[in-house]
Amino acid sequence: MNTRERRPLIAGFDEIKTGKTTDIYFVRTKQVLKAKGLDKIRVVAETTTGAIPGGYPWGVLCGVNDVARLFEDTPVDVYSMPEGSVFFPSDIHGVREPVLYVEGAYADFCELETPMLGLICQSSGVATRAARVRLAAGEKTLIAFGARRMHPAISPTLDLAAYIGGMDGVSSLLGAEVIGQKPSGTMPHSLIIVFGDQLSAWK
Repeated sequence: MNTRERRPLIAGFDEIKTGKTTDIYFVRTKQVLKAKGLDKIRVVAETTTGAIPGGYPWGVLCGVNDVARLFEDTPVDVYSMPEGSVFFPSDIHGVREPVLYVEGAYADFCELETPMLGLICQSSGVATRAARVRLAAGEKTLIAFGARRMHPAISPTLDLAAYIGGMDGVSSLLGAEVIGQKPSGTMPHSLIIVFGDQLSAWK
């Protein structure tokens, strides 16, 4: 079967956990470590950031719970700042501060490094942007309508990240279910167009 014909073109969580979404060099790294008898060498792998886009001094950590699920049944210890923590790229001396680290034999988890970073980076990016919007908006009500601008398979993940970052609610059904609220929204432009005018649609 042509893999491009697969429906839908998304990776299942089992595929992610077994390393099928990893970068090929991590697969090669594991092969080399085993071939050289270094696959039992224990390491502490830190997750840090060099800088935050936009020149901002801080970010909001998100995706930690997904990372915990990713490492279930993997013989490693994972330590992390709590979900929703504000973090800084480095301390006052310029030393990078880890937001998460993994301790264990590197060969046991190297193939999960790519998805681990993806889970942390995307959700943290959304949460951080949401926090900046929250600061700018003050006490005004903020609703995340991001579902139409993302792959639908990850809409609950990114809705949760937006909520953690400071949104009051979300528009998508599954995202709202995840955060334990009713979905929020008014009406689409299409409804107004079908009615022919705004007043009729509003009624």
